[in-house]
Amino acid sequence: MVASTANSKPIRILIADDHPVVREGLQAILGRQAEFDVVAAVGSGEEAIEQAFALEPDVCLIDLRMPGVDGVQAIRRLRARGFRRPLLVLTTYDDDHLILDALRSGASGYLLKDVPPAELFEAIRSAHRGGAPLDPSIAARLVRQIGSRLAEAPAPAEALTERELEVLELLALGLTNAEISSRLAISENTVKTHLGRIFAKLGASSRVEAVRIAVQQGWISL
Repeated sequence: MVASTANSKPIRILIADDHPVVREGLQAILGRQAEFDVVAAVGSGEEAIEQAFALEPDVCLIDLRMPGVDGVQAIRRLRARGFRRPLLVLTTYDDDHLILDALRSGASGYLLKDVPPAELFEAIRSAHRGGAPLDPSIAARLVRQIGSRLAEAPAPAEALTERELEVLELLALGLTNAEISSRLAISENTVKTHLGRIFAKLGASSRVEAVRIAVQQGWISL
């Protein structure tokens, strides 16, 4: 557990899971940590959307299989309506198509429910800082999932610079723009500029996709 300070505010969390036992268990585990504040625990995608806008939590933990509006649909609708806070998938499902659908819809990360509590806590902190936490097995599956397509695709016409590769390597570690800025001793605006160029060169639309492409091409390793 990370000790909180008098000046720090707890990370406000919304839980969306249709299983009461799981929902209450997560609420109890997170509630015991001074750094977290569970502001809502709901059982459907519709409630998740409603409470996300009503309460504006710092991080949302969202299961994928829920009655009515499922997790992927909830994520897609939240993003379409301008919700920009982290939406972290926490589910038992590791089907390739569900993983890709969730990430394409705007999920900030993807975790499986067998994640140890300490790793869940760190993933929440990472998402709150702007990172994109992925279960290691999910990261490996994502690379394999797009492997055949990328193998057939031509390499980017414009080569990445040494600095852009350094940024990509730190991106693969889940670092935020601020953390990359500190590690490389450059400004956050410069980090954003490098990311923009990396995305353009790789044809990537997100941090996760850029890392996947770079790993598949052999430019960096996870």
